[in-house]
Amino acid sequence: MHSETHLVAGPGALGRLIALHLADTVPVVLAGRRPLPAEQTLTTPEGERRTRRLDTADVHALPALSPSFVHLTTKAYAAETAYASVFERLPPTTPLVLWQNGYQVQPQLDQRHPGPVLCASTTEGAWLEGDGGVVHAGHGITYVGDLGHRHAALGQRLATVLGRAGLDARAVDDIALRLWYKLAVNAAVNPLTARFRIRNGQLRDRPFRPVVERLIDEIAPILVAEGIEPPEAGWHALVWRVVEGTAHNRSSMLQDVLAGRPLEREAILQPLLTAAKRHDLAAPTLAELDGYLARAASR
Repeated sequence: MHSETHLVAGPGALGRLIALHLADTVPVVLAGRRPLPAEQTLTTPEGERRTRRLDTADVHALPALSPSFVHLTTKAYAAETAYASVFERLPPTTPLVLWQNGYQVQPQLDQRHPGPVLCASTTEGAWLEGDGGVVHAGHGITYVGDLGHRHAALGQRLATVLGRAGLDARAVDDIALRLWYKLAVNAAVNPLTARFRIRNGQLRDRPFRPVVERLIDEIAPILVAEGIEPPEAGWHALVWRVVEGTAHNRSSMLQDVLAGRPLEREAILQPLLTAAKRHDLAAPTLAELDGYLARAASR
């Protein structure tokens, strides 16, 4: 077995994007709950179409593997179940990489997993093109690190592999902060794009832009109260920079709405609303969006 085999568990847009990039440099196994075509096509942001043949597997019946990394690329709400399925068959000390939105699953699995746990925070944009392909909608940056500051060398190794595979990846020692920043951006972007079924770039225009500004004004004091240091350019600049860079992308929550899948509102909105309540801070726009998404999910 190649010393650098990667198992990607969760063949959604992000999982397939990672697998298809890695496949040019290392052996990859893509695992999911249902069979997918072995031939998968990646459409680049520049419009080029690349087809690769991937080894695919059932996440509940994995072949004998000793991968160098397990990339858990499921939605946050499915991460714990997927983790349990994957590690029924794998060495428990295999390095685990968590790609989830929010900041709930990461601390939980960091405590639960016996081996090293890395967290990845990415602004890469992608959406699925049926069972046989994924569209890379926009280039982003991926930050990699571990919550306990114990695995810096492993984080650097993974960042190097991802970089060789064509993804801009950087090892950092402040991944918890990066995850909070990503949470802030997700909360300002995803619920609105899902509610109004628009791409990220449309948030720059009226009537959506003032709502995004209100959301940022509610999110910023919550994070400050939680002890999260603001980005150097400020919260508004952070959000609008990501919106600009992912203008053509469909947010993950919009993709879930369009596909009739469960929404990640608990991972993205609940940490902020819980913190707001704890610090007695008003967050009416966040709460209204959360209520709308909860009602939409129950229909």
